[in-house]
Amino acid sequence: MPDPLGSLAYTWWFYAAAILGYLLGSVPFGLILSRLAGLGDIRKIGSGNIGATNVLRTGRYGIALATLLLDGGKGALAAVLANRYGTDMAVLAAGGCIVGHCFPLWLKFRGGKGVATGLGILLVLVPTVGALACLVWIVSILLFRYSSLAALLAVIVAPIASYWLATPQMVEVAGFIAILVTLRHYRNIVRLVKGEEDRVSLSRRAGNNQ
Repeated sequence: MPDPLGSLAYTWWFYAAAILGYLLGSVPFGLILSRLAGLGDIRKIGSGNIGATNVLRTGRYGIALATLLLDGGKGALAAVLANRYGTDMAVLAAGGCIVGHCFPLWLKFRGGKGVATGLGILLVLVPTVGALACLVWIVSILLFRYSSLAALLAVIVAPIASYWLATPQMVEVAGFIAILVTLRHYRNIVRLVKGEEDRVSLSRRAGNNQ
C-alpha cells in the first residue's frame, strides 16, 4: 500500500480512488428502488435499513433481489475499475465503496450493513473466497433462516479462507469487511444471543423478516 504521508503528486490517485469508491458505495439502491416501486421510504419500514433484507419485508421479492444484486454490483464495479490501475488502487476503492454503503453522506451516514457490497468486492478481488462466502451465506440462510447469522458466518469465513487461498493483502481486505459487517450487526448479535431475532420468511408474503 502507498505511504499516506508520501508526496501528494503520487498519493492523490489513491485518495481519489477511495473517494470515488465511497461515492459509488453511497448510492442507496434499496431506497431508490423502493420509491420507484411505490413502496415509499424503506427507512420507515421494518428495521429502517436500506439493504435487501429490509426491502424483503415489503414482500416484493423482485425489488429485494434487485437491491441485493445492485448493492453487490457496486462493490464489484469499484474493485473492477480500480483494479486496472493496480491492486492497491482496487483495495482502496473497494474499501471506500463498502464504507460509503454503510455510512452514506446523503443519508446522514445511516446506510446498510455492507453484506452484499462486501461479497461483491470479494468475488472480484478473491473469486474463490468470494464464492465460498456466498455459498456459506446461502446454505446458512436455508438451514437457520436467520439473515444476520448467515451474513456473519459468510464474512467470518472469508478472512480465514483468504489466509490459505490468497495473499496477505487480501486477508486484510477480507478482515476489514468482516469487522465492518460484524460491527454493523451488533444489534442483531444481541437479539441472536437473546433468542429474539426474527427468521427470514421464504414464502411469498410480506412479513417482519430479518
